[in-house]
Amino acid sequence: MTKRLVLIGHPVAHSLSAAMQQAALDAAGIDAHYELLDVTLPELPDTIDALRDDAFLGANVTIPYKERVVPLVDRITNEAQATGAVNTITREGKRLVGHNTDVPGFKVCLETLVGRQKMPRSAVVLGAGGGARAVVFGLITEGFQRVIVFNRHLHRGEGLVRFFARSAAHMELKAMPWHESVIEAELAKTKVFINASSVGLDSDETPVPAVLIPPDLLVLDLVYRPRETRLLRDAKAAGAQATMNGELMLLHQGAAAFELWTGQPAPLDLMRAQLEAAAEAGTPMAAVDPA
Repeated sequence: MTKRLVLIGHPVAHSLSAAMQQAALDAAGIDAHYELLDVTLPELPDTIDALRDDAFLGANVTIPYKERVVPLVDRITNEAQATGAVNTITREGKRLVGHNTDVPGFKVCLETLVGRQKMPRSAVVLGAGGGARAVVFGLITEGFQRVIVFNRHLHRGEGLVRFFARSAAHMELKAMPWHESVIEAELAKTKVFINASSVGLDSDETPVPAVLIPPDLLVLDLVYRPRETRLLRDAKAAGAQATMNGELMLLHQGAAAFELWTGQPAPLDLMRAQLEAAAEAGTPMAAVDPA
């Protein structure tokens, strides 16, 4: 019987996950079909509960449900517990296990963005959703000493900071109001700038005006369509040291999920090629996880 793998979110039509996951499943000879499920919030509990059926191999979870899924599964792994967010679900019999593969995906992005130079110790993060949680946790575990979080709804940013209070006890982690003057001042004091918000998801908007971006930053935008968002174009024009979109994070979190579902090594080169082909085909804008 063909097993089902599903991506659960709202919306999901933008996702590039199906292209790379289906190619990986086919190459591994696994009889499974990867589907996109656009699920409304009232439908979410029943949709998660249905994954207990033997017809399912597992699931991915995307916007806006990564945090909401946590209480709906039976067990969560260390990284899911540490972030308070789940983006991958596996089955143990009828029990559901929540994982967070965004964290290793983000760390690959960060290491690639920084390159051969010494890892920076300060960062500004925009957003407070599931993707931002993976980013902040990754920065904490990579030894960053100062991380400033901006979210349009300050209480969401403050909630994220409270969640990480214990693991970030050794460092300065704070949420600040989304005011241009404040953002400008913090960007002038940092090295790494990460957009994990939804700004730029469905338009050519940028989360911060170009005039606020100083030179020499390392800039990561988790939005991966278009490949060069307005934020990244503005950062390049300002003299950024390096810029990157979220495609590499999508690839590596997807590869980690594939290995959890199948127990087989992910065909990374094939998945990368399929992801690039899908991106070039002009799929609508998408993001790993907006706030």
